[in-house]
Amino acid sequence: MTSPDPLRELVAVMDRLRSPGGCPWDAEQTHRTLAPYAIEEAYELAEAIEADDRAGLREELGDVLLQVVFHARLAQEDADAPFDVDDVARDLVAKLVRRHPHVFADESAEDLHALWDRIKEDEKQRASVFDGVPLALGALARAQKVAGRAERAGLTVGVPGAGDDLGARLLALVQEARAAGLDAETELRTTVAAWEASLRATEA
Repeated sequence: MTSPDPLRELVAVMDRLRSPGGCPWDAEQTHRTLAPYAIEEAYELAEAIEADDRAGLREELGDVLLQVVFHARLAQEDADAPFDVDDVARDLVAKLVRRHPHVFADESAEDLHALWDRIKEDEKQRASVFDGVPLALGALARAQKVAGRAERAGLTVGVPGAGDDLGARLLALVQEARAAGLDAETELRTTVAAWEASLRATEA
């Protein structure tokens, strides 16, 4: 029989796993020990999307959702600032409405990127347009993100270093990808996957 509220059932299952008498491994986890799994699951989701794997997409979305529910369950146990998955969802709803005034209010939608950046700047009170770009992003993805922020802020997007410098050449390729409307990280990952498949065929 299908559960009438599968999301609530998921929360209950996670609670059982984490509670006394549940799973010893789950009971030992912290936000810090789980962080690598969140990154891994995000990459596996991206891989399913790139492979156009519908069954894999469904499964990997579930694995990403598990990370959210697991972290929210851990957060409930914090003595100083507890929150749960409902608080996470509530905050997300408020953020989505706040960041889409062109949908939920009467603001113009002429330049959505600029509007998005302005709203985030007002929310976060950031000192720089580059604040909030994660240091943990892959180098290609981070370069593309920094370039996008710079362009939308009207800053000159030049390539530092000498022309023969490897880093400068890589950054120039990222800029070339942006100009063509491509994602450098995805393009390289796709090419490496094809190369690996060819190598495996040769190996066999």
